[in-house]
Amino acid sequence: MAEAHGFAPTPSKRFHLTKPQNSPKLDPNPNESPWMEQLPNPPRATIHRLTLGQAQVITLLDGAQPRDSINPPFLMDKSPFEIETIAKDQNLAPGSFENSYTPTLIHLNGQVILIDTGLGAAGRGAHAGQLKTRLTEAGFAPTDVDIVAFTHCHPDHIAGVLEDGVPTFANARYVIGRREFDAWADGTEIPPQRAQNRELFLRTIAPLAPRMTFLEDTQTVVSGLVSQTAFGHSLGHMMYRLESDGQALLIWGDVTNHFVYSLQFPDSPVAFDDDQEAAKETRKRVLDMVVTDR
Repeated sequence: MAEAHGFAPTPSKRFHLTKPQNSPKLDPNPNESPWMEQLPNPPRATIHRLTLGQAQVITLLDGAQPRDSINPPFLMDKSPFEIETIAKDQNLAPGSFENSYTPTLIHLNGQVILIDTGLGAAGRGAHAGQLKTRLTEAGFAPTDVDIVAFTHCHPDHIAGVLEDGVPTFANARYVIGRREFDAWADGTEIPPQRAQNRELFLRTIAPLAPRMTFLEDTQTVVSGLVSQTAFGHSLGHMMYRLESDGQALLIWGDVTNHFVYSLQFPDSPVAFDDDQEAAKETRKRVLDMVVTDR
């Protein structure tokens, strides 16, 4: 089982690390080595394919946003010295990170299921909103999508569902957690800082209600794909478990938001989470489940 949100290819264990001819002597401090400074940034994959039994899973990079602070949103219970130590121990920049937006496409039993829709047109000025382009790169059109399943209703997961007020995925039906939909529709439990987010929900998701299926825990979306509750990051956050030919993949949305900090410190509060205590419990439960079931 693995996290599908933002996953990357696992490198082969068989590799060769060689030093270029005529390269300068390696400096004991790699951060100051002229050789390291000359290395170009590797090209970033915009789509990644994974075969899971009879299912094809494709992650689609809608975009990415550089952030110039780790605390907040992460490690908010750590001192600046602790954060710097943790980052350096993991070979990470101590004062920044990149926030990526990665919807997931599943081709299973003749059906095409899209999990989350990215930032849409609103994100295009910020190097995001590229989902339709990524679909084309992967060999699909928006009209090929049979089901759009939402993990939750934060902007980077729902804004791409409409384009100029028209549904982006014209032939799709929609699935969403009942608790998530009801919380945003009612509004009384939504944190004040999410007021604009709720307005987005009312413009984009609420009008689709007649075409929606509302999910409870462990409810089948299609054969092989089951919803599971993962409350905390949002009040009704859902994740999806994909199984095929005895293999399983957990697509968990924003249960974690960072590939190191969220995994190493699941108890640490995250500013992105609407219910921080519930989110911490969900992270620990899901990570424990992943380790137990692998």
